[in-house]
Amino acid sequence: QVQLVESGGGWVQPGGSLRLSCAASGTIFSVTAMGWYRQAPGKERELVASITRRGLTNYADSVKGRFTISRDSAKNILYVQMNNLKPEDTAVYYCNALITNGVTLVDLEVWGQGTLVTVSS
Repeated sequence: QVQLVESGGGWVQPGGSLRLSCAASGTIFSVTAMGWYRQAPGKERELVASITRRGLTNYADSVKGRFTISRDSAKNILYVQMNNLKPEDTAVYYCNALITNGVTLVDLEVWGQGTLVTVSS
């Protein structure tokens, strides 16, 4: 079974920084696109940032210049460095990846369980 496990969430004051990690585990043939999404209370889930296997990145306008997405393709780990955090960044952050199962060779869209980020004074 393939799964994604996030870590690194927590509470931070406005202007602070956090780094989220997401590790893929299981029998994996390959991991292609990976991304971070977030869902604030009462709002729909939205894309924060994504990165292809070749390292091409895409960011939501609201986080450009503050967040940096990266990945360790050898270890199948995804990161996002979040700087200058604002109260409106408060949300549950989810990791997402397109993974080819190493046994069935079937492509799967996999979601992590989410990690809460709270930005407040």
